[in-house]
Amino acid sequence: MPIIRTPDERFAHLPGYPFAPHYVTLNGVRLHYVEQGAGEVVLCLHGEPSWSYLYRKMLPILGGQARAIAPDLVGFGRSDKFTEPEEYSFQMHRDLLVSLLDALELDAITLVCQDWGGLLGLRIASELPDRFARLVIMNTGLPDGNGHLPHGFLTWQRFAQSHPDLPIGQIIRNGVAHGDQLAPEVLAAYEAPFPDASYKVGASAFPGLVPTHPDQPGAAEMRRARAILATWQKPTLVLFSDGDPITRGGDQFFRDLIPAAREQPAITIQDAGHFLQEDQGESIAEHIVAFIARTPLARPGGPGDSTATR
Repeated sequence: MPIIRTPDERFAHLPGYPFAPHYVTLNGVRLHYVEQGAGEVVLCLHGEPSWSYLYRKMLPILGGQARAIAPDLVGFGRSDKFTEPEEYSFQMHRDLLVSLLDALELDAITLVCQDWGGLLGLRIASELPDRFARLVIMNTGLPDGNGHLPHGFLTWQRFAQSHPDLPIGQIIRNGVAHGDQLAPEVLAAYEAPFPDASYKVGASAFPGLVPTHPDQPGAAEMRRARAILATWQKPTLVLFSDGDPITRGGDQFFRDLIPAAREQPAITIQDAGHFLQEDQGESIAEHIVAFIARTPLARPGGPGDSTATR
């Protein structure tokens, strides 16, 4: 299990990212996370090929009202990176995230998830419902291998599998509403965790881990997550952007699937692409703060306790 670690100097003076690093070692792997504020837990999970830098505009606002935590998945950001593709699996990512919840003793969690952060986070929430109080679902899906995946995603999947040295900055630029306006230093910050191709194995592996057939690893877990979320009664906010061709229509899927999602306003984040946190992070954070304010947690053990088992 060869592991490499991005040199610390790669993360010096990143624009808009003044957060102190925090680390926890789990099963021999060092995971990094940033944290702002105190109070109720808001857990922000990124996808690929991004890292916690994607949440830099949201963390100060969320941290003003809650304890906002944004980890880097293994293979991304300041977290350790495996150098062998076979080390990356849906189950590995899931298990390390659950170990992180245990290590940080996180409960009554408001999950904020996008892209692979949704596949992982929603699976974990469905498996450990006692630990989650609210869901905020953004530009993601629950592919179980039975449905039609967008042509754009299949094209992306083939590209990632044939280009191990992924052009990280170009992917981010293509995934925002106005990529041509992104400052070079911001693109460099997204590329900071990946000095060369040996650091990009996790990013290259993720597209291939999306189940495209019902018997693939992760497909059964996605079906189980769908079944559990179909009866989910805890507060759920769906925030998809208006400009993501990969996840377009996914907002309606989640509102149709999750009963609690239909109780919240139908909000579309305007003028935003796949990486909507980059495009409209402050606005999204304000929506989440308002959502938390209008769905207060019940007293532990009391009637309607949102931290109790459904």
